[in-house]
Amino acid sequence: MVGNDDLHREFQFTDQDFELVRKVIYQKAGISLADSKKQMVYSRLARRLRANQKTSFRSYLEMLQASPDSPEWEEFTNALTTNLTSFFRESHHFDMLKQHLSNVGKDGHQINIWCNASSTGEEPYSLAITLMEHFQSATPNAAILASDLDTNVLAKAREGVYSLDKVEKLSSDRMRKFFLKGTGAQEGYARVRPELQKLITYRQLNLLDNAWPIRGPFDAIFCRNVMIYFDKPTQRKMLEKFAPLLRKDGLLFVGHSEHLSHVADIYVPCGKTVYKLKG
Repeated sequence: MVGNDDLHREFQFTDQDFELVRKVIYQKAGISLADSKKQMVYSRLARRLRANQKTSFRSYLEMLQASPDSPEWEEFTNALTTNLTSFFRESHHFDMLKQHLSNVGKDGHQINIWCNASSTGEEPYSLAITLMEHFQSATPNAAILASDLDTNVLAKAREGVYSLDKVEKLSSDRMRKFFLKGTGAQEGYARVRPELQKLITYRQLNLLDNAWPIRGPFDAIFCRNVMIYFDKPTQRKMLEKFAPLLRKDGLLFVGHSEHLSHVADIYVPCGKTVYKLKG
């Protein structure tokens, strides 16, 4: 049966096509696409069909599967990765991080934070601002590792340039201290100050890889709005791998709709969507 949406689509997109996309992205990146994502999948992958001059989803997917090392795999994965973010999203997490820093920073060790869904940079730069404000220094004894699966958003994050509507909710004091407003050809944009960029190392990383090329320990790990894309067994594997990378007093921050009751043997809640190691 052909629906109204199919009549107006440039490409035919059957339930079988959608199921194959779901299977392939799960095998490649561990992402579980809900039934409700069919239209999103069509609109995002239709661009890839055009770019590769394909006339059907089946021929596009066959091309991918026939070439395991094709750079198109990266484009395919990037297209299906949702990157919704903003500065100081879920602000209570940054307030709790400041409280945490007051407790753990007394011995003078370097504060290390891992933001593993850095997207276009708003979250790691919010963390950098938090560190500078807490330590009242432009060069705090701290470092942020910011990783993401999507190479396109990592490039945007490294650049650190945002349209003014992206920073409009920040206070005038934060804008003055941490951003440079563009003029001339850059009018309507703001760039983060170099001091913020120096605190952050960006790295492409797939959380589904068997081994992560990183070392802890971290005082805090931000893994927010990531696990909603994975099934429970995949989530557990990931959360088990976070545990040895956290300091024994470290904190794990997750998204507002994510709960870790299925790993209660590893983590216990200590705030609103904030967890610490059990015991």
